[in-house]
Amino acid sequence: MKRYTKTFFAFLFALIPVLAMAQIDGEFVKPRSGKFLLQNATVHTITNGVLQNTSILVEDGKIAQVGSGISAGDAEVIDCAGLVIYPGMIDSGTSLGLIEVSSVAETVDNQEIGNFTPNMQALTTVNPNSEAIPVTRVSGVTTVLTVPSGGLFPGTAALINLVGYTPDQMYAGAKAVVMNFPSSGRRGRWDRRSDEDIKKDNEKALKEANEFWDNALQYHQMTEKGATLDYYPEMAQLAKVVSGELPLLIQVNAAADIQSAIKWVEGKDTKVIFSGVAEGWRVADEIAKSGIPVITGPVQALPTRESDRYDAAYTNAGKMAKAGVKVALRTDDTENVRNLPFHAAFAAAFGLGKEEAWKAVTINPAEIWGLEDQLGSIEEGKIANLIVSTEDPFETKAQIMHVFINGYRIPLSNRHIRLYQEFLERSLGLEKTK
Repeated sequence: MKRYTKTFFAFLFALIPVLAMAQIDGEFVKPRSGKFLLQNATVHTITNGVLQNTSILVEDGKIAQVGSGISAGDAEVIDCAGLVIYPGMIDSGTSLGLIEVSSVAETVDNQEIGNFTPNMQALTTVNPNSEAIPVTRVSGVTTVLTVPSGGLFPGTAALINLVGYTPDQMYAGAKAVVMNFPSSGRRGRWDRRSDEDIKKDNEKALKEANEFWDNALQYHQMTEKGATLDYYPEMAQLAKVVSGELPLLIQVNAAADIQSAIKWVEGKDTKVIFSGVAEGWRVADEIAKSGIPVITGPVQALPTRESDRYDAAYTNAGKMAKAGVKVALRTDDTENVRNLPFHAAFAAAFGLGKEEAWKAVTINPAEIWGLEDQLGSIEEGKIANLIVSTEDPFETKAQIMHVFINGYRIPLSNRHIRLYQEFLERSLGLEKTK
């Protein structure tokens, strides 16, 4: 414990100079609100085509106007000639804000003890001062789903915008209870269980899931009739799924498990979303027939089976989309959520196509989370989550020039950039003595 405590405090002291605010050329710069006019850009609206030589007026955190000939008035004018504007990207599966340094236990808070903890809220655990947040947003990712992990029902995930001093300020308006669907396969190469034990464990887990669901259904029916029940937060939270108040985010990957999950949700009057779905391409038609939307990824990953082609993970999203599945993307990461545009680029190059890949990180997740009237495209009245780039951000050579989240102009700095600036031209400040 002493060793961990010492490491933890060393970590905290290292963060003190850089918490909350960005430092550029020796000056602290905060995200700032205001009225901004982005002029003369090529605007990729996602839902209404590409608009040339177009301006966007940002006011009160929203996109106030989109078009040409917009009067600047008292707005701060930002010339975007030769630049492109896209809606901010959405990563629908991360641990961002829940984990800071995965090797330091005191900074890992994405998991609770127990197999049934749907009432555990990821939002309350989010660290707004995480160093991974500015690293992520300067790459064009403005919104993420932060997801707890652990048992069968590990908690409730939350969608957050990457600006704010508190978790509540960051909350983007969507939550989902997470279910890790029981696996019928081995947990990894280290798994030495016999086939019979694997089958027994799977059957036991499914039985427990069914019992938990049935109890939640009864709990909901009793509360609907006005019954006074003992304090049971686990049931109260899962009852929100049973009633349709919250969606159920089922994490499932193997083809056989996906088929089992489709059967498991049949007849359940609730909104279901599949996440992971690494072998979705094997059963894409069945997923499409079920009408269940999918959040898949990481795209830059190895095949799930040694016999698969090298590009199985790259082509997965494209094959599901062509079968008629609504697809969004995730990185399933913490430190490297910033790589979402490159996961999307791989999916685009391996069958999804650039237009659909952009939808998979913008309007599709917005629709999946029921926020298509607020996020995912550039339209008047929507939240001003915007990125301004030298070219398509899927290209590795693209440079993000401006980022807006909730209408706030975000400083383009982070710990990586500050270290780069510090050591770009190193000088000891001392003359070598003879």
